[in-house]
Amino acid sequence: MQVDIFTQVVVPVIGGLGIFMLGLEFMSNGIQSLAVNKMRALLAKIAGTPVKGVMAGTFITGVIQSSTAMTVMVVGLVNAGVIGLRPAISVIMGANIGTTLGNGLIALPLGPLGLLLAGIFALLHIFAKTDKVKNIALACMGFALIFYGLNLMTGGLRPLRSMPEVMGVISALRADTYLNLLYCVLIAAGITAMIHSSSATIGIVMGLGAAGILDWKTAVAFSLGADLGTTITSWMASLNLSKNAKRAAYAHISFNIIGVAVTIPLFFVSMDVLAWAMQWFGGDPGVPVVKDGKETFPLIPVAIGLYSTFFNIFNTALLFPFVGVFERVLSKVGASTLDDVEDYSQPRFLTPGAAADPALAVPAIQRETGRYLEAARLFLDIAKGTENAPDKVEEHYAAIDILNREIRSYTSGMFQPDMPYARADLVASLIEEEDHTASLGETLYQIARRIERQPFGELGRGIVDTIVDQVSDALRAIIPIDQPNPPVGAEAAPRLGDLLALRERCLRLGAELPWTERGAILALLGSAERAYFMIERIDAERKSVSRAVPASRPAEQPRGAEDFGGAAVPA
Repeated sequence: MQVDIFTQVVVPVIGGLGIFMLGLEFMSNGIQSLAVNKMRALLAKIAGTPVKGVMAGTFITGVIQSSTAMTVMVVGLVNAGVIGLRPAISVIMGANIGTTLGNGLIALPLGPLGLLLAGIFALLHIFAKTDKVKNIALACMGFALIFYGLNLMTGGLRPLRSMPEVMGVISALRADTYLNLLYCVLIAAGITAMIHSSSATIGIVMGLGAAGILDWKTAVAFSLGADLGTTITSWMASLNLSKNAKRAAYAHISFNIIGVAVTIPLFFVSMDVLAWAMQWFGGDPGVPVVKDGKETFPLIPVAIGLYSTFFNIFNTALLFPFVGVFERVLSKVGASTLDDVEDYSQPRFLTPGAAADPALAVPAIQRETGRYLEAARLFLDIAKGTENAPDKVEEHYAAIDILNREIRSYTSGMFQPDMPYARADLVASLIEEEDHTASLGETLYQIARRIERQPFGELGRGIVDTIVDQVSDALRAIIPIDQPNPPVGAEAAPRLGDLLALRERCLRLGAELPWTERGAILALLGSAERAYFMIERIDAERKSVSRAVPASRPAEQPRGAEDFGGAAVPA
């Protein structure tokens, strides 16, 4: 039979693969737009123990249908200090189970019906009035496109069976010996690493199997390699993150590598078990079904989905008892003197259970706010090129931004519906102080980034160093946070004269100072002025409401007259 390679093979295979991957993207984006924030909050809330971590990872990945997105989310939460390394390892185990639900759904024999459903949901997406309906329609449209793309690929791959040249090459990829099995696993792992989607690889393999290009055992072997290759994405996501975030990614990699290493020696035994289990799912996957005069193998995708689910459940059951061992081993990976550098993205003093007790929470918040200010002051060390300053200004800013959000979230959690006015006033003042410190941190970040990006000559550098020194001196009014008698005043007005003098000096240099440097210096003077006013505001906010909190409220004191070390304030 003469085969038109372009129209009968290239067009449907490339088009089907593109539609399949677009469907995966649409489905994942739609579901994540609906639920990813809630899922992230749920994960941070419940993934406190390994058992809960596995359950959370399985459930959330089953909902958002992306183990890659889930693993990247976990790495990010570990980097932020929201969850520890041990529960993160268990969440990743659960994510591997959750993603198999999608593989099972892909195996459903919807075929061309996917195009009809995709069209219906596409129209719904276009004409929908609310974002919620649009996202639901987008997810459903993506789900339908997955089946249509898989159907196109299967049809485009089927003609290859009549081409001896192609079949000769593919016949070499038969998982009939342990060496050939290893080749198949590594090839699939490489493909998955390149396209960053195990689901896409499994979809391609399902198409090859359904078309009869690959025998069912070889197709299953390729799906095993897809689980190995998907670890590359979490590793890439962790490259510029904290040590613990890297270790979470290493856990994903080592978990899957160990699982594949254990499964390969048992592969041929598991194939006998799978063949036996398939009698409840339609029969022998290697027996073709003739449809429209053409042979097809509709049960191979079912066998792949079933094996993928079994592999991940088996892998989790096998390695779950060793979560503690994983944590201890990974804690030593990459350990160096750099671990002694403080990770400002993780709160140190904010104990979750203490938020309800102001006597514990307020001092903790103040100490954490002091850490934020100490971290913000490091931007000036970056600006001056101090030896022990953080290496990357952007990463340091991202870390302290996470810390500030954690402090504000923790402080907001102190609000209670029936709390007295005095306590509400204190909580509000703490939040306002935190907002001012965030603005100060942003200003110091702008100073460091501007100096880092603009090269300065000798004259310009002298002015810049003077600005940085003056701002650093002003910070002594509020850092450390617990000093009873600051060595300098927090008022901005006395410092403005020095800025005006620097401005005049900058303008009088004329041609001696390049215009690019002059513009950068004038911008730095504006940032310094903002920093002075923020320092003044922070100091004033601290003095506006007493931070002194009694250990407990006297039983005889009326609720509305409760105070915090000062005069009673009416409720």
